[in-house]
Amino acid sequence: MDTRTEDLYPSRLERPTPSFDRLDPVVHSTGSDRTDGPLSETDLARYERDGFLAFPNFLDQETVARFRQDLRDYENDSNILRAEGTITEPGKQEIRSVFGVHELSERFDRLTRDPKILAMVHQLLGSDAYIHQSRINFKPGFHGKGFDWHSDFETWHAEDGMPRMRAVSFSIALTDNTPFNGPLMLIPGSHKRFVPCVGRTPEDNYQSSLKKQELGVPNDQDLAELADQGGIQAPTGPAGSLIIFECNTLHASNANMSPWPRSNLFFVFNSVENQLVDPYCGNKPRPDFLGNRTNTSALKPLEQEDWRRTG
Repeated sequence: MDTRTEDLYPSRLERPTPSFDRLDPVVHSTGSDRTDGPLSETDLARYERDGFLAFPNFLDQETVARFRQDLRDYENDSNILRAEGTITEPGKQEIRSVFGVHELSERFDRLTRDPKILAMVHQLLGSDAYIHQSRINFKPGFHGKGFDWHSDFETWHAEDGMPRMRAVSFSIALTDNTPFNGPLMLIPGSHKRFVPCVGRTPEDNYQSSLKKQELGVPNDQDLAELADQGGIQAPTGPAGSLIIFECNTLHASNANMSPWPRSNLFFVFNSVENQLVDPYCGNKPRPDFLGNRTNTSALKPLEQEDWRRTG
């Protein structure tokens, strides 16, 4: 049975279609809920304007070191290398992404329930939330490939059935992010426009798109126009820094030609009021590690437990 709601953001079309203003608010909370949390009114106004926020040194170095050890363990675990949720670099056995990390590690799972993080999520989404997707992106020195310009929401809408723009990504640097090792690039203000993309989505598109995305990529003209208007920013910072970005913010990263690896942890929080329906591209849903349909109850913040404990 088709459980799709009205398609307010049509994409993967046969011919180019003009971009249009988003139909959803950027910050969903109102009144006292808007100000009841760690994000200041200045932070919220900047998020509404730019579509992202950056906070250096969000995690202390001792905590980062523990996460980085987990990272090394994953790289040396043959079971993880063979898992469906592990994406390798094109033509190589070097890891590009590991999905579903909050289900692999109790430490990562506790991080998703950090009270400060969930309070920020509630301010931005105006509701409780669950984990739509989690992953680590690896970008080894010298050989790490880049990620093409895209809006996450365009893919999550078309291929996962996310109805509205009511999700947010938290990216935490596990290594220093410098101008030279392929940091995340974002186009400020791009989240205010939805750019429909061209091309029919084949079944199981994720098996190739996670290595190199060719569908769901905005056209050059729209990208150039949005970049001319907003510029491009690449927030950098030491390991432990946090970037929060809105689900429709256009972003990308260059290849890492430096000797220094760049690895980042991503948690995507989706509102419990924005649960997935049938994919709007008409295909079957992607696996749960890409678009969670199983564990969608509201995350509960940890109480007195210190989530940083080694576990």
